[in-house]
Amino acid sequence: VQLVESGGGLVQAGGSLRLSCAASGSTFSIDVMGWYRQAPGKQRELVANIFTSGGSTNYADSVKGRFTISRDNAKNTMYLQMNSLKPEDTAVYYCNARAAGYRYAYWGQGTQVTVSS
Repeated sequence: VQLVESGGGLVQAGGSLRLSCAASGSTFSIDVMGWYRQAPGKQRELVANIFTSGGSTNYADSVKGRFTISRDNAKNTMYLQMNSLKPEDTAVYYCNARAAGYRYAYWGQGTQVTVSS
């Protein structure tokens, strides 16, 4: 599975961005896809994920009510709509997929999101 993110950039606090993650390869084997982020000097953390079976989603408490994860299975693309952005949302955002019964994990190259105050 190959993952390619897009949509990062610089935005003012209170603004919005939408990230996209296009998957290719053995996409039929994907069990769950998610967005992680890593700020300078901090550990990588889960932002949100969405399960292939049933479409259930999970969000980090820090983004609940502001971010929305979605997936277009026909396009093999996952999205993260980010609204009401805060400076603390500044990080490199990574797309992740776990596949084949969660045996394998795949990562995208990351996309920078910078929120100015």
